[in-house]
Amino acid sequence: MSDLYVLVHGAWHTGHELEPVAEFIRKAGHQVHCPTLAGNRTGDDRSTIGLKDAIQSVVDYIVGHQLTGVRLVGHSYGGIVISGVAEQIPDRLARLVYVNAFVPLDGESLNDMVPPHYVELFDSVAAANNGAVTLPFPIWREAFINDADLALAQSAYAALNPHPYRTFTDKISLTQPLAALGIGKSYVNCRQDIALPHSAPWHPRLSEKLGLFRLVECDGSRETWFTNPAVLAQSIIQAGRD
Repeated sequence: MSDLYVLVHGAWHTGHELEPVAEFIRKAGHQVHCPTLAGNRTGDDRSTIGLKDAIQSVVDYIVGHQLTGVRLVGHSYGGIVISGVAEQIPDRLARLVYVNAFVPLDGESLNDMVPPHYVELFDSVAAANNGAVTLPFPIWREAFINDADLALAQSAYAALNPHPYRTFTDKISLTQPLAALGIGKSYVNCRQDIALPHSAPWHPRLSEKLGLFRLVECDGSRETWFTNPAVLAQSIIQAGRD
């Protein structure tokens, strides 16, 4: 049976970086879309775009392409985005899949869920870059793509783009907890993801906010999208199946 997936990227990415994983999902017989969020597109004004804009860009994509029965997959910051999308168009969604992703409660921002040293870093970088935030390469290399060799880490880093910081500081508005949402939910946990310290883990600290959910785990860093797309694709398929 062919399922329909929409993959929502995380901060600093575009839909293009998700295409290697999407290709493996397509080879398994499924349809996959990889939109780029408002705020990460060429020419976007990073100083003015906020979380609502990013959420609305996915809503507009799904409605504009007349997609239904969507397995909506969010990576990292994309988890907050898909949570907002589910608030608006639940009737078009078959399942939410969070891939080492932030899971918000009403009134939470991404910055509320990360350690203070990240907030301090993001504040200082955004202040010096007109509201856009980037990652220093040493943090990317050691904490985000720790399972890559140096050449892959460098080439992947070169693909990243400045991210609108308002999407990290804006607080999401949800009328009900995600645990109460009548849509199936899954969480994919890449075990070697140390972008957040393992003392404040993705799973179960964030995943348990989903209430009843399916857990799928695999080996890999936060950027398994680059380092092992076949493994991540299979995990997403397992998470998205009925």
